[in-house]
Amino acid sequence: MTAIALTIAGSDSGGGAGIQADLKTFSALGVYGASVVTALTAQNTRTVSMVAPTSAAMITAQMDAVFDDLDIRAVKLGMLGGVDAIRAVAEGLRGCDLPIVLDPVMVAKSGDALLDDSAIGALRDMLLPRATLLTPNLPEAARLTGTPTARTRDQRLDQAQALMGMGAQAVLMKGGHAEGAECLDLLMTPGGVVELTAPRHPTRNTHGTGCTLSAAIAAGMAQGLPLPDAVAMAHRYLQGAIRAADMLSVGHGHGPVHHFHSVWSHA
Repeated sequence: MTAIALTIAGSDSGGGAGIQADLKTFSALGVYGASVVTALTAQNTRTVSMVAPTSAAMITAQMDAVFDDLDIRAVKLGMLGGVDAIRAVAEGLRGCDLPIVLDPVMVAKSGDALLDDSAIGALRDMLLPRATLLTPNLPEAARLTGTPTARTRDQRLDQAQALMGMGAQAVLMKGGHAEGAECLDLLMTPGGVVELTAPRHPTRNTHGTGCTLSAAIAAGMAQGLPLPDAVAMAHRYLQGAIRAADMLSVGHGHGPVHHFHSVWSHA
């Protein structure tokens, strides 16, 4: 059977994050990608100049069309933008027993806001309890829990526990926003905590890292991997994409990671 994953997220016209990054990731990992576009963004490696939300009716129609025909094995949720989109997605996932990876996208790499403040409560109430895995970075975890940004390992674990208390089955606390020569991600599940570490690679081309990681996890789960194995595989894939990012020359700001680092030839 063909492994199929669905991304429900916003479109990045620059191609480095959002729907575009997700579909590239699915393809690089041998998974067929379907998509539901929740918003259009006019965006490049330097800025987001405009965001146009997709109507709730169109989001619903896209979800209905995909689920009616395709054998979806896993769902990744990314940028949703506002309460109407969150409500439409939550309704479209009602009764869904598939693995759901929720990346609570709030801010672009450029610093531009991608989620209304008013929508954070809706995301927390309507979608977080449906998440097989929640993948917040440190600022996102702080906003979801209403606490200061975690600076220590114990603070990260406290926030992860709080997020699981809100309904998430598991939480991957990403450490990309922390300081230090080593990046530490913490996966908390009901069975315990797993540490994933990697040297912090000196590159400014990190646009789309969060989208890519969550999409890679969804791809692994679509292929039948247990959650811890899917997270470990995705972590290795992302680190390779970051290490190879400088092989690309895309834009004049924060360029994308190299989704096809193991496929393209740079001889």
